Amino acid sequence: MTVSKHFVLAAGGTGGHMIPAHALAAELISRGHRVALITDARGAKIPGLFDGAQVHTLPAGRLTKNPSSWPGAAKGIYDGRSMALRLYESFEPSAVIGFGGYPAFPALLAALKAGVPTAVHEQNAVLGRVNRLLAGRVDAIATAYPSVARMKPDWNGKTHLVGNPVREEILKIREQDFPPLDENGIFRVLVTGGSQGASILSRVVPDGLGMLPLNFRRRLQVTQQCRAEDIEAVRARYVQLGVPADLATYLPDLPDRLSWSHLVIGRAGASTIAELTAAGRPAILIPLPSATDDHQTANVREMVEAGGARSIAERDFSPVELAKQMQKLGLDPAALANAARRARACGRPEAGRDLADLVESLSPAAIPPAPIKLKPAFA
Repeated sequence: MTVSKHFVLAAGGTGGHMIPAHALAAELISRGHRVALITDARGAKIPGLFDGAQVHTLPAGRLTKNPSSWPGAAKGIYDGRSMALRLYESFEPSAVIGFGGYPAFPALLAALKAGVPTAVHEQNAVLGRVNRLLAGRVDAIATAYPSVARMKPDWNGKTHLVGNPVREEILKIREQDFPPLDENGIFRVLVTGGSQGASILSRVVPDGLGMLPLNFRRRLQVTQQCRAEDIEAVRARYVQLGVPADLATYLPDLPDRLSWSHLVIGRAGASTIAELTAAGRPAILIPLPSATDDHQTANVREMVEAGGARSIAERDFSPVELAKQMQKLGLDPAALANAARRARACGRPEAGRDLADLVESLSPAAIPPAPIKLKPAFA
C-alpha cells in the first residue's frame, strides 16, 4: 500500500527545467502523493503543466558577474528562502527536489535549513550553476546522461543515472512505428527552436530546404515554430519555394506533430533531446552557442555518436550545409529509419518512474547506496 507523502519540486521557468519537473509531478501524483511546485513568473505561465499540483512563485535573486547586482540578488535569495520555509511549515514536505534555475536555489536552501531531504536533477550533460552550488550538500543527484561534466568524484556515491523525464504523450510515440516513407512519399519535417522559436532557424531553414533537388523539395511538408516577428517573412519564403508549411509561434500539439514527423530540425536543449530519443526520431540539431558552459554541444554528443542525429555548430549552420545534411539523411528511407532506431536506443523511457523511485526513497530513511532499479551514473 502506498503511503501518501508531500513533495516540493523547484524549477526555473524555462521548458528545459519545467517539463521534467512536470513529468515527475505527474508520476508522483499517480502514486497518490501531493506535489507543490516552486517556480518563477515565467514557469507559472507555461500552459498545460502541473495539473493537480499547488504552484507557488517565489523571488529567487539572479547572481551575475556584475558586483552591483549582488546585494539585490542576495535579498531575493533570502526573501525566497524565507517564503519557502513558511510553505514547508504548512505543506510539510517529505523531500524537496530541485531541477535547476534560480528559483530552485532558495527552495533548496530552505529545505537544507529545515532538515528536509533534498535532491537535484540535472537535465544537461554539464552540471548547471545552481545544481553545482548545492550538489555537495544534497542527499542525491539524479542525472540524464552517463557522463556529466563538472561533477566531483566525491559525489559519485549519491549520483544516479535516471534519464530526463518526458511527458506521457511523448512516451506513447515510442510504441508506434516510424512513419512509413518511400522514395516518392511525403517527407514531413518538424522545425522547433524551443518555447520561443529561434530566429536563426527562420533565416536558414527555408533557404536550405529551397536548395534541395526539385524532386525532394516537392515531397516536403513542413511544420515550423517561429518567433512572432519572423513568421510572416518565413511564410512568404515558403510560398515562394512552393513548399507547404504550417507555421506557429507555439505548438500545443507538439507530441502529435512529432509522432508523424520523419525528421526534426532544432536546438539541442535537454528536453528536446529527451523527447527525440524517447520517441525515436532522427534530427539535425544546432546547439545554442550562448548556453551556459556550452552544454547543448555536450547534450547532443551521445545521440550523434549513436547515429541518431547530426549536429551543426551555429557558426557553420548555413543553407548549403543544411541542404547537404538533409540529403544525407533524407534521400535514403532505409538510412533514415535506421537513424530513428538509433535515436530511440538512446532514450530512457523509464526516467519518470526511476526518478520517482529515487525521490520516494529519500524519506523517511536516508537514500540507500545502490537503489534497486537505478544505475549509478559513475562506476
